Amino acid sequence: MQQAGDNDGIGIDATDGIVLIRNANTTIGYCRFDDAGDIEYIFVNPMYRRRGHGTRLVDEVRRLTGGACRPLEPISPLGRRFFGLPPEAGQAGDRQQPAQNPCPAP
Repeated sequence: MQQAGDNDGIGIDATDGIVLIRNANTTIGYCRFDDAGDIEYIFVNPMYRRRGHGTRLVDEVRRLTGGACRPLEPISPLGRRFFGLPPEAGQAGDRQQPAQNPCPAP
């Protein structure tokens, strides 16, 4: 397990295919991904959204996979906005196809 953290009391843990952001009290967010950098699932606790934690998760996936990173379908409307995808792009249920656009740039 790899760990990183900073002065805000928030730590990042990475194991095979999972990145977790947490503090002493709760899980803030997590991301499941494969070796190619395809993101299967990303979640940030609603109480901690709009603070850069989703970007931190994606940045850690990029670091672990050597820069590769893209979300897999289906992508929620909120996820589409995060990844900069148009609302009508992709078809729900087609998990095998990666989205056309890459993850947000660092």
